[in-house]
Amino acid sequence: MRIGIGYDSHKLVEGRKLVIGGVTIPFKKGLSGHSDADVLCHAITDALIGALGLGDIGRHFPDTEPKWKDASSIEFLKRIVKLTYVNSYEVSWIDSVVIAEKPKIAPFIYDMQKAISGAGIPIGAINIKAKTNEGMGFIGRGQGIAAYAVCILRRVEQIT
Repeated sequence: MRIGIGYDSHKLVEGRKLVIGGVTIPFKKGLSGHSDADVLCHAITDALIGALGLGDIGRHFPDTEPKWKDASSIEFLKRIVKLTYVNSYEVSWIDSVVIAEKPKIAPFIYDMQKAISGAGIPIGAINIKAKTNEGMGFIGRGQGIAAYAVCILRRVEQIT
């Protein structure tokens, strides 16, 4: 087995859609970033990359690469899930937390699980929690949103 941890945060800005866990959430601001800035998908992707020992999300999807401009972070996740299988592992478990003062994230969790499962992770292996920062820090002031994720990968027997 292998374990990985991921983290991401982005600033909230006017004029962008808010995408978290592959779901567009109605809100007056969105997250600033080169791609769609989906903090949850980025954290999960980074956890998987870390468990594989293959660096971090920036190495695989650099923000200096024009082809990743405004890209869907679900696509990042799909590519890394495929890489997981190529390296003879499968995703056994994802535990994650999204930290946002506003909007409320909990009503969208099931839709996020469905969207993330579309990247090749069994829906029953995805746990998402929603928390606030109790008014503290950049998140508590409503300036941004962050996410953490941990994953467990299980070695898959190769058929020869």
